[in-house]
Amino acid sequence: MTERILPIAAVDRLIRKAGAPRVSEDAAIELAQVLEEYGVKIGKRASEFAVHANRKTVVGSDVRLASKDTAR
Repeated sequence: MTERILPIAAVDRLIRKAGAPRVSEDAAIELAQVLEEYGVKIGKRASEFAVHANRKTVVGSDVRLASKDTAR
């Protein structure tokens, strides 16, 4: 089993906020895995934008641009 970054309870709350009255544990675990994989892709791309701008720090606009630029 791989180490999870996102807490399952938080992912469960996201699914419920989206309108699901009940959420199975495996659904929350699966969404957490998908979100983490997508988050890593966005993080890598945002880091590339920061480097391109001669910065060491990733800023919010890098993340926003990366989220629009990264294929889901």
